[in-house]
Amino acid sequence: MAGPAFRAAAVRVRVPATSANLGPGFDAFGLALGLYDDVVVRVADSGLHVDIAGEGADTLARDEKHLVVRSLRTAFDLLGGQPRGLEVVCANRIPHGRGLGSSSAAICAGIIAARAVTIGGPAVLDDIALLELATEIEGHPDNVAACLMGGFTLAWTEGGAARAIRLDPARSLVPVVFVPATPLLTETARGLLPRTVPHVDAAANAGRAALLVEALTRRPELLLPATEDRLHQDYRGPAMPESLALVNRLRADGVPAVISGAGPTVLALTEEGAADKVTRFAGEGWAANRLALDTAGASVLPLAGGQ
Repeated sequence: MAGPAFRAAAVRVRVPATSANLGPGFDAFGLALGLYDDVVVRVADSGLHVDIAGEGADTLARDEKHLVVRSLRTAFDLLGGQPRGLEVVCANRIPHGRGLGSSSAAICAGIIAARAVTIGGPAVLDDIALLELATEIEGHPDNVAACLMGGFTLAWTEGGAARAIRLDPARSLVPVVFVPATPLLTETARGLLPRTVPHVDAAANAGRAALLVEALTRRPELLLPATEDRLHQDYRGPAMPESLALVNRLRADGVPAVISGAGPTVLALTEEGAADKVTRFAGEGWAANRLALDTAGASVLPLAGGQ
């Protein structure tokens, strides 16, 4: 049986940063943010060439171990076979190890690029299959759903398969991220979580998560109570005490703030007019960045044009 045919032209994929959990929506909620990695992939005659600029340029592998390459390979297997060679160029802007979905961005970039460079790829690997594949590689669907779909996403697994729906966040919402200089491994943060939690805490989080859907999409004035969490943030505190202290300072001042993903970045959900004031909470060792919401999700873009 003949293998797949590939496009001669390179493809460019842009993928957004994401913030998962958003407080009470542990392993379920995700929000796409206006901070992007760009990946350009071209099928070559032979070999593998990987070039990296920006985040991780001095530390990431430039061989088959690179997460974009691994994701490309996994997707090509599903698409019918591997190309003879690959050229991969990554322009990374999403901080690594900070809870902003850098690994999900790499995974989504790889599988979308593989589909785009394969003739007939979308017919073999549709959007549902993309989510399932990204979740299989990442291990959970919250970040990859938001990265693929943009906006505010609710993700779950059903019968072992990943599923997600996308909602439009309120237009007035302005995310501010406080990024510390030191990274934190997701495995470290996840390892601090208990195997069981009190029933009262689980019940409280269920109510807050339901409220957060309303607050994020239609009633931002409810974001402070809606982002209250009892399932994971305090338990992870020993691994990122400065992050938890910043969350508590912001919330005490009435600012809805949460740990972004597994941390240690802090996400504040503000509105126009308050975002600039909120950035002043950043002390020494923090970079405060006001971001836009991403509503497009992962996209295949023309090679020419602005970044």
